[in-house]
Amino acid sequence: MKIAFLAAQSSVHTVRWVNALADRGYEIHLFTVHPEREPVHPAVRVHEIHGLFPKPALSYFFSAPALRKKISEVKPDILHAHYATGYGTLGRLSRFRPFLLSVWGSDVYEYPFYSPLHRYIVTKNLRAADLILSTSRAMAQQTLKLEPNVRGIEITPFGVDVAQFRPQPEYKDPRFFTVGTVKSLAPQYGIDLLLHAFALAQRYLVETAPDVGRSLRLLIVGDGPERKRLEALSRHLGIDKRTTFVGAVPHREVTRYLNQLDVYIALSRYESFGVAVLEAQACGIPVIVSDVGGLPEVVSHESTGFVVPKENPQSAAEKIVLFALNREILNKMKNSAREFVIQKFSWESSVKKMESVYESFYKNKNR
Repeated sequence: MKIAFLAAQSSVHTVRWVNALADRGYEIHLFTVHPEREPVHPAVRVHEIHGLFPKPALSYFFSAPALRKKISEVKPDILHAHYATGYGTLGRLSRFRPFLLSVWGSDVYEYPFYSPLHRYIVTKNLRAADLILSTSRAMAQQTLKLEPNVRGIEITPFGVDVAQFRPQPEYKDPRFFTVGTVKSLAPQYGIDLLLHAFALAQRYLVETAPDVGRSLRLLIVGDGPERKRLEALSRHLGIDKRTTFVGAVPHREVTRYLNQLDVYIALSRYESFGVAVLEAQACGIPVIVSDVGGLPEVVSHESTGFVVPKENPQSAAEKIVLFALNREILNKMKNSAREFVIQKFSWESSVKKMESVYESFYKNKNR
């Protein structure tokens, strides 16, 4: 089967999909406006689409003729666009069938609400697709709120490579009880809420269990537009000496930082799925997440971690304290966390699910 991917090569998620499918013997053609950065499988054929305008939004619209020409040369069996805005627009304008469209997050949670025009573009792209793919049930519901008249919608979770993401205790410093996150430092991911929760927990533990309180530290891996403001907030809260802002790291190094943690925390204001939460659990790390979007779907509450109310640092702080003072609960959840990911969210099962979607369209096309 010949599959055309319409997506950003600069995204590690795109590269994981195309590499996995190429490994399985599919002929993969990646059409991209965002080339390079992430290396692809040698068998993946990359086609750069150069827009005529420097602004990406206009570039997507005016790149459609070039895309149609390339597609007519490749003659794929399926066109699969990722992201319902720019690449979704290109997919619709290509006029190719069957056309599958994956929603990712901000394309259905944020972009449509910028203006009526933005909403019109997204809903038109959603209606044009033969099938919408969503990594979570929550995001599928959000998509249907935007456009109830889609032709179909399927849940295709984004799994974790449990061989790569695994417990590596050699990275943990036993002198510290470390909590933290691996996330872009953007407002929607609630890093400010994490700082407030940590400050509350640290203050309580220093007063009630001084040795534990002094061992507490916070590790924040990632970069983004909020970094300076968040660093200033950590100073204001008096936790800057206990907080380390690592900055962005390559995806291949994420497991090393995850394995420094005792607890992973994601207090997002919205989250379409929660890949990083799964990666942490695959490393045997219990989690604390907010009850937004797809996050509750990737945690087994009170078994692999805790789901807490959104915008509630106090509730998150209470769970940090619980983990810090009760190692029996911590260790029990460590064992459950990895098994949960292996059973429900392995990368192998995710790829098989995507293959089944492709195969069903391929069979129908060739009847």
